[in-house]
Amino acid sequence: MDFVFKQVARTHVVSGQAELSQRYARLQEISGIMTAIKSLALIETKKLARFIERQRLALLNVEAAAADFVNFFSIQRYDATQPAILIVIGSERGFCGNFNERVIETLNALPTIRSSPVQLVVVGSRLVAKLTERSDIIATLEGPTVTEETPAVMNRVMDALRSASGTALFVLAHNAEGEPLLKQIFPYEPTPNRNFTNPPRLQLPPSEFFAEMLDQYLLSVLYGLFYESLASESHERLARMEQALNRLDETIANLTLKRNAMRQEKIIEEIEMILSSNFV
Repeated sequence: MDFVFKQVARTHVVSGQAELSQRYARLQEISGIMTAIKSLALIETKKLARFIERQRLALLNVEAAAADFVNFFSIQRYDATQPAILIVIGSERGFCGNFNERVIETLNALPTIRSSPVQLVVVGSRLVAKLTERSDIIATLEGPTVTEETPAVMNRVMDALRSASGTALFVLAHNAEGEPLLKQIFPYEPTPNRNFTNPPRLQLPPSEFFAEMLDQYLLSVLYGLFYESLASESHERLARMEQALNRLDETIANLTLKRNAMRQEKIIEEIEMILSSNFV
């Protein structure tokens, strides 16, 4: 009878070891995947920091040209009778915490935006999936997953804006500090720069020149906002991966101790069986 019990105990130990080894292998695989996600997020964060700085400089140049222009030429004023368009930027991928939930919370808390109704252009599949109940969405678009995809997304956004009717334009997105904020893009009324005493020399009629400059302004602002949102998303993903990997490392360490203890227990059992002459 003792022999039977020992054989059953031995089988249980072997089974437990196999289960622990399988779980250990799974966790090691998961750790590798999460480490790769963390590394990619870190690369994107550093890359986007350079893009954001360059985009800010480009925007400053456009704003300086606009300030020079309005110092000498009049511009068409905003038509308040037209509806407003609100671009809402979320994430295309997951593993970024409550990134999209914070955007939705800010969206729901927004006061009336200059005119009513407001038409929404929602960017980012993860965010789109959480706003299916809204009836004021006129376009849903896939968002960028990496920096290099931003130009293609921008083309889709511009197509959506051309299809919409509205002269007021706002964007709700995370800034570089990770806070979802509302930014007004149009109407854009530059403050005249009084430092210039001579009007700029234009190769186009003033109205056409200012229209072209507004296009450049729009692109500069939108690129900057998309880069900042993607940087905030990548930073959030990086932080979550670091936290998860720390917890996973603790789990793997505890599992290693258990596996070593079971291996030691099996070795002791084998020795005892040999000493009792019941070794098979």
